[in-house]
Amino acid sequence: MTWSAENATKAYLCALKMAKIGKEPDVAEFISAIAAGNNAQLMVMICASIAGSTALALVAAAHQTGGRVVCILSSLDELHASKKALGPYANCAEFAVGDARTLLLDDYKGADFVLIDCHINEHKGVFFAAKKSAKHDGALIVGYNALHKGSWWSELNTHFLPIGKGLLVTRIAATNAASSPKRSRWVVKVDKYVHRRGAYLQDHFPTKETN
Repeated sequence: MTWSAENATKAYLCALKMAKIGKEPDVAEFISAIAAGNNAQLMVMICASIAGSTALALVAAAHQTGGRVVCILSSLDELHASKKALGPYANCAEFAVGDARTLLLDDYKGADFVLIDCHINEHKGVFFAAKKSAKHDGALIVGYNALHKGSWWSELNTHFLPIGKGLLVTRIAATNAASSPKRSRWVVKVDKYVHRRGAYLQDHFPTKETN
């Protein structure tokens, strides 16, 4: 996967416009930039309750990459509530109800971007299932609401970012990656908020750089 600063910026700004119906726009904007910047094509979100601002973040990213967004929910009640919460954007996402671990390993195996709400039950098991199912080189697994969830994530070579209520970011290593990968240099000056989040990516989340 190659990094697209243009996609990241456009998705970030799109998420800003959509955030008025969400609850945590800062986190949503950052997630949108990560997903779009990495040109994610199959984005799967595991929700702890209803899909809200973070689902909108992936919808914004999908608008830039031409990808799909799938929200995994635990009940039909959450499905109906999610569609109502997303309003006009509900048709931009797909929905699945069931056990997240099973769905990740079967129906959505090979997703190149998995977003996990760490408030879900068995969030650790879901994270490991996501890693196992993400066969694609360079695939990303992102957990949010990760504060106070223990240090188990250190087993996965995961970066912890102090954004919102805590983000965990894991990239599946490319099989042909060099032993000393180059650090990215994402420099996009849109405003101070985009620049700040770009600095987080540069310092904590190395990616491949486009020409």
